[in-house]
Amino acid sequence: MSDPDATGAAVAPHVGARARQLLEALDQASTLAATFTAREPSFDLAQAFAVANELRRLRIARGEVPLGYKIGFTNRGIWARYGVFAPIWGPVWNTTVENVDSAATSVSLAPFAEPRLEPEIMFGLARAPDPGMSNGDLAGCIEWIAHGYEIVHTHFAGWRFAAADTVADFALHGRLFVGPRVPIARFAEVGDVAAQLAAVRVTLCCDGREVEEGGAEIVLDGPLNAFRLWVDAMSVQAERWPIRAGDIVTTGTITDAAPLAPGQCWQTRLSDPRLLGMTLRTTR
Repeated sequence: MSDPDATGAAVAPHVGARARQLLEALDQASTLAATFTAREPSFDLAQAFAVANELRRLRIARGEVPLGYKIGFTNRGIWARYGVFAPIWGPVWNTTVENVDSAATSVSLAPFAEPRLEPEIMFGLARAPDPGMSNGDLAGCIEWIAHGYEIVHTHFAGWRFAAADTVADFALHGRLFVGPRVPIARFAEVGDVAAQLAAVRVTLCCDGREVEEGGAEIVLDGPLNAFRLWVDAMSVQAERWPIRAGDIVTTGTITDAAPLAPGQCWQTRLSDPRLLGMTLRTTR
């Protein structure tokens, strides 16, 4: 699949060097010695998106196909913990997305650097949204809703970074597990889709022990509202990556990101019976 948005003018040498460092760290599941912001305090979000754009180009050039986007740091309850106080985003890929129709799967942690687990609500798009749309209009762009997990990881040791580092670092995306898809019509026929999704509560368990419970309203007042804010933010970003029909968009974690180790069994329970919980077993 070709992507005309992945081509363009040559990048600045420092942008290319940072992108290659991160791509090597991704492929080796390793961490870098220091964050970009620690090495160069002037490294900002504009430079970070330039690195992210070059990484997107490099991944497409080596045969990976973008399947949509992850939105990160939408959970305002964890902003102070990680020192990131606004949403970030980045592509998800055919090499990182797994559809889990049975709501149970397993994963090797070998490809990840310091992996953590996030329970999320995600959308499949029937058509491309436009900036400035209301939540109701955006709901009309969605084909299905699912619950699933994102594995996030960082190539900066100890989960210590600034916002610009996370944007450059693949928006911390590692793997996306998309659970059984529910047609949005099952929500729309009841009424306000945004309100229904904001009311969802998720209980995250590990090896039969409850780790955390969270409500989806903490994700920027609900997953559909987070989606709206992201669409508007994308429209004014210099790197205007396309949003297309068929894209998957995952809207951010409803609990804190939970550290992963081999040999665990993670499960979720959701308050809305239309969205199935998911089981994930980890291996080395």
